[in-house]
Amino acid sequence: MHVLTHGYDGVVDVDGRHGDPAGALVRVGGPRFGLIVSKAVGNAVIRHRVARRLRHMCGQMIPELPADTDIVIRALPGAADASAEELLRQLRGAVRKLGVGSAGAGSA
Repeated sequence: MHVLTHGYDGVVDVDGRHGDPAGALVRVGGPRFGLIVSKAVGNAVIRHRVARRLRHMCGQMIPELPADTDIVIRALPGAADASAEELLRQLRGAVRKLGVGSAGAGSA
């Protein structure tokens, strides 16, 4: 699984210290994406190509999502042959169904 962490610096307390269980925890950065591209998608070259394409599309969606959003994407075998436009349309459709961010507000 690959996780994009654009600016994510872990969980810190209000004083900026990492891992203080006594302090109020604050999340820094986000949104975060996790990708699952199994061997059913294809060989290693195909899986890495699908993952790169999905990471690029996730980067395009960052401004549309709240910072506290975590999304896990599981690529199905059809992702290997799908066009970039089709993958992006499906990704935005899934986010819209979840009702998250501006993509959930009807922009596509």
